[in-house]
Amino acid sequence: MGSVTDWTFGGTWPYEPHWFDTPEGRLHYVDEGPRDGRPFVLVHGNPTWGYLWRNFIPPLVAAGFRVIVPDHLGFGRSDKPDDPSVYRIPRHAARFEQLLESLDLREATVVPQDWGGPIGLAWAARHPERIHSLAILNTIAHRPPSEVPLPLPLRLFRTPGVGEVLVKGAHAFVHVFLFRAGLVHPERLGPHERAAYLAPHPSWSSRTGILVFPREIPAGPTGPVSDFLDSIHEGLKSLSEKPTFIAWAMKDVAFLPSLLDDLWLADFPNAKVLRLPDAGHYLQEDAHEEIVPALLRFSGSA
Repeated sequence: MGSVTDWTFGGTWPYEPHWFDTPEGRLHYVDEGPRDGRPFVLVHGNPTWGYLWRNFIPPLVAAGFRVIVPDHLGFGRSDKPDDPSVYRIPRHAARFEQLLESLDLREATVVPQDWGGPIGLAWAARHPERIHSLAILNTIAHRPPSEVPLPLPLRLFRTPGVGEVLVKGAHAFVHVFLFRAGLVHPERLGPHERAAYLAPHPSWSSRTGILVFPREIPAGPTGPVSDFLDSIHEGLKSLSEKPTFIAWAMKDVAFLPSLLDDLWLADFPNAKVLRLPDAGHYLQEDAHEEIVPALLRFSGSA
C-alpha cells in the first residue's frame, strides 16, 4: 500500500510492525508489552484491521499483559492478493493458526469480534492447552440453527456483479457499514480514524477480501462454512470451564442479542457478561470506555 507512507495516523497507531510469511502472502501484526506477560490476542473482522483495537492495547500493556493484534490476509498492512479463494474462512483460520503457533503462546486470552470469532476461536479450540480464558465480543461460532435472514445490503454484496460494484468499486462496506450503520456513534470517528480505515484498501483489487467475507456467511444450517462453524463449536466444548467474559453490543444490526442469550450463554453459562445498550456492531469504537475496564477486572480475577 505504497500510497500511505505514515501508518501512525496522527499518532493513533504508534506500533512497530511485525511480519509473518505464509504461502498466500505476508501477514502483519503488532506485538506489544512484556514478552513474559500473559498474552492477549485481539482478532478483528470485516472490513477492519488491528487499528480497531487501538484503545485496548495501551491499558492491557500497562496492566502487564503482552498484546498481539494480527491483520488477516487482505486487511490492514497484510498482503492483499486478488484471489477470492485465499479468503475462505478455513484458510484465514489456518494462516492465523500458523502465525500464533510460531509465537508459541501459553496462557493466552483470545478476544475475537465479528469474523475474528471463527478465525480466532478455531485456533483456541484446536489448542486448548494454550488458552487461559476467552473474551468474546459480538461474533458467532455455531452452525446456524435455521435459515439466516440477511439484511438487504448483505444480499446485494452477495449478488454476483452487484457485490463487486458496491464493495470493490464504491467501497460501500466501509463507507456505509463501518462508518454509519455499524456504529451508534459514527461522529466519534475523526479524520485520523477514517483515514486509518480507508488506507488499507485504496483500489478495486485490494478489496477482494472484504467482498469474500459477506459471501461466506452461511444462509442456513447446511454448507461448508456451517460445517466449519460446527467443528469450532464442538472444539469449544473443551474450553467450557475456562474463564469467559462476553461483551455484547445490544444495537448490533448483524449479531442480535438472541445470539448471546440462546447460543453463547448456553455454551458458557458462567460467563461474566457486559451488555452494552448503546453500542453497535463495532463496539470497540462505540463502547471501549466500558469494555476495557470490565475486561481488565475480569483478567485480574480470572
